Amino acid sequence: MKLRLVRPDSRMQAAALDFRQEFFDCGETVINGSELLDRTGDYAVWLKNVTDNACAETVSPDWVLTDTFFALDETGRIVGIIDLRHTLNDFLRDFGNCGYSVRPSERRKGYATEMLRQILQIAADAGLPELHLSVERSNAPSVRTIEKNGGVYERSFSFAGEQADIYRIGLTAAG
Repeated sequence: MKLRLVRPDSRMQAAALDFRQEFFDCGETVINGSELLDRTGDYAVWLKNVTDNACAETVSPDWVLTDTFFALDETGRIVGIIDLRHTLNDFLRDFGNCGYSVRPSERRKGYATEMLRQILQIAADAGLPELHLSVERSNAPSVRTIEKNGGVYERSFSFAGEQADIYRIGLTAAG
């Protein structure tokens, strides 16, 4: 499978908004790993925030250093989004270092597994020793994605009435 992780830029606006709209059209209002693309009406504002939050000198004081990537298939279509949070603040302790989503029409094709595999290498290259990822227990496909990438159950928590688990992935295994 050919899949590239690329940083968002201004040329991707129409494709990014199309990606977001597919979630909304399917009744999904949350796009995990999108650094609030699901809640931002203005792509230029979202892009500025994503760009600022990827740099230690400009990261928002209420955020953490975060790299956000679109996942493009071999045709250049956005099939997913994934972010890498370099540190965890108190709020993120139960959400982990990474979030990701695959557009509804492209699920069950291995994209999430490959996106996570690639972000593990990026994290290892950035010097992170491990990543923590949270997943709702009811999200069996995401649990499988995490486990396929070496995720080991660490602990459970409850958020908004939903049971969730934290998995740890040691980055020495990233290849």
